[in-house]
Amino acid sequence: MAKNHLLPTKTAQDIDQRVDRVLRGLGNPEPPLRLEDVRALLKLDRAFYTATDPGIARETISRIRVATIQVYQRPTLIIDAIKKFSLKALYLPDRKRILLDGDLPIKKHRWNEAHEIGHSVIPWHEDVMHGDNAHTLSQSCHEQVETEANFAAARLLFLRDRFSEEALSLQPSIEAIQKLHGIFGNTLSTTLYRFIEFAGNEKPIVGLITGHPHATRRGADHDPTKPCRHFIQSPAFAKTFRRMGEVEIFEAVAGYCGSQGGGPLGAADLILTDDNGNQHRFAFETFFNRYDALTLGVYLSPEAKIYAA
Repeated sequence: MAKNHLLPTKTAQDIDQRVDRVLRGLGNPEPPLRLEDVRALLKLDRAFYTATDPGIARETISRIRVATIQVYQRPTLIIDAIKKFSLKALYLPDRKRILLDGDLPIKKHRWNEAHEIGHSVIPWHEDVMHGDNAHTLSQSCHEQVETEANFAAARLLFLRDRFSEEALSLQPSIEAIQKLHGIFGNTLSTTLYRFIEFAGNEKPIVGLITGHPHATRRGADHDPTKPCRHFIQSPAFAKTFRRMGEVEIFEAVAGYCGSQGGGPLGAADLILTDDNGNQHRFAFETFFNRYDALTLGVYLSPEAKIYAA
């Protein structure tokens, strides 16, 4: 399960200012953002690779960090690093080149490309990628770097405050996420993710991205101890419901979901317990896009306590 991480305010503001300069350089475009225009402005090149592509294998890495490992040898063929670390995308600062896995579905290219652009606009990430061979990144540092690139990608693809304003103007719902998906041209999954983070500063909102929740439709790779691909908490939810885990929420969601092969799977009010032991009512709904099940849970009210006479 990939639990979303929230950046410190100062770091988020710094990255956001850099994204703002990019968008102003493009004339503050209307959605959906054209990534080819971003690449042209930043003078970035893009190429695709596959596991068997002999062309990309001719390029080399002299010094670069891949995940937590320092690649520093002979030089190393890029294709070898791609295979070893199961990379889906890669940014090469020396060449200002973004490499994308051509074997992935086209819908995934947009986010992966924006993520690598995020690395390119954050200057301290180049220091991380080209570092001293005597040191390696800790796992927590790697997670921080990836969170920062994801934040930059989200602010770029969703045009900063343009998305925030439109998200806040809508009632939180799957229907609202579908509308924003159509406007900004990003996948439903990334739209759900960013909607929760941007619209949930004051209202607790939680989301799940999973396989099909119904017991008869779960894939062979379903892990009941880690049922969520992404467990997304809004800032307000993370402050108050830290003890609520993905397994408990997923099982409650599975209880109302039907076995439909696509579209809405169901909706229900669920009771979640906060860190102080108080109960609260949330409106949950789940939609299956035939790849992922997208679940949104939105805070409604405290749950009234009933006392025996």
